[in-house]
Amino acid sequence: MKTHFIAIGGSAMHNLAIALKDKGYQVTGSDDAIFEPSKSRLERKGILPAELGWFPEKLTSDIDAVILGMHAHADNPELARAKELGLKIYSYPEFLYEQSKEKTRVVIGGSHGKTTITSMILHVLNFHQKDIDYMVGAQLEGFDCMVKITNDNDFMILEGDEYLSSPIDLRSKFLLYQPNIALISGIAWDHINVFKTFDDYVEQFRKFVASITPGGVLVYNEEDAEVVKVVESAENYFRKIPYHTPDYEIVNGIVNLKTDMGDIPLSVFGKHNLLNMEGARFICSQLGIMEEEFYEAIMSFKGASKRLEKVERKDGGLLYKDFAHAPSKVKATVSAFAEQFSKTETFGFLELHTYSSLNPVFLEQYDHAMDGLDNAVVFYSEDALKIKRMEPISPELIKEKFKNQNLRVFTNAEDLHKYWETLDKSKGAFLMMSSGNFGGLDLTK
Repeated sequence: MKTHFIAIGGSAMHNLAIALKDKGYQVTGSDDAIFEPSKSRLERKGILPAELGWFPEKLTSDIDAVILGMHAHADNPELARAKELGLKIYSYPEFLYEQSKEKTRVVIGGSHGKTTITSMILHVLNFHQKDIDYMVGAQLEGFDCMVKITNDNDFMILEGDEYLSSPIDLRSKFLLYQPNIALISGIAWDHINVFKTFDDYVEQFRKFVASITPGGVLVYNEEDAEVVKVVESAENYFRKIPYHTPDYEIVNGIVNLKTDMGDIPLSVFGKHNLLNMEGARFICSQLGIMEEEFYEAIMSFKGASKRLEKVERKDGGLLYKDFAHAPSKVKATVSAFAEQFSKTETFGFLELHTYSSLNPVFLEQYDHAMDGLDNAVVFYSEDALKIKRMEPISPELIKEKFKNQNLRVFTNAEDLHKYWETLDKSKGAFLMMSSGNFGGLDLTK
């Protein structure tokens, strides 16, 4: 099968391109920017575009499928050429469904935790050498490519994102998968550039539940009131399996899970991670993994990439980085960090980097998000606001919205870096939360 990607657009699309190449497909693609590690990985597979940009002449009538990434614009010249030739155009999730429609599809959804839960499930299955197809949005230890598509496997695990599918398909990605087994980890307003009201956002999850195949299974977080409302309002038939935070205690800095088989020591920490783990356990039970098998495997799970990931520093200091940027993720991460390092001075840094996080209306969602830290810092770039054509935001407004007058607020990278240099990183515990890089801050030195 001959496929062409328009806008490889990050790890998800490049992983799919590699997976299809490994499956024996003929793969070509275009993008206007490709960064590491994508660049090297595509080059090793022989599918890195010779030059960046859009080249309509790449599109020929013998192409079987065009896969359109969310990073391409609706007026993309290659997309126009594909339409002109009458080629079959798929969004990324639409193509994944096409590849898995004869399989049992397991879709992990939720505003937060879905990457970690999907990673936990894959870690357990990999530990027990259970072969399965999958798609997950973060790099996981022990896995080379984070998309796997075969002709033989009976199951496919899919991380279910509620963001839009493509520039010409404005449905949420997870609405295209039609899960046989589904999970919802939590609902907290996100992507406000697309979902203008909270109800509009929640509606995507109502539709997701309605898309579960008849007689399917939904595992859901019963501690989340919004999730419970969505589940209780559903009119289609499926089996409901609720889960909640299991009992645990922290002994000498190690989280021990309380189970019928005794205490299980874990390599991760935080109440939200234990809640995620419980959701993963119930999904694994649906895939034939027994309880003792799950616990045996999960002890060695060290976390998904950039989710409370420990950074090895040359001075031996305690420093963790986390992708957290949405308010619910920040609150969960800060709470976990403060609990784990309750006997150590804590420093938390948050970079407001996305359109949503810089929106004055949405900033209300961050109330008390940094509470529990001994030292809390918020950084956002005034230059980024200008690039996004947004109104200036004052440090006073940030303190007001976070309901924390002790916040240190920096609006340019140079001042932030100067403050960073004053801190002794060999003492205390540091938490760095961002989907950016704090203006080029080196966290290892």
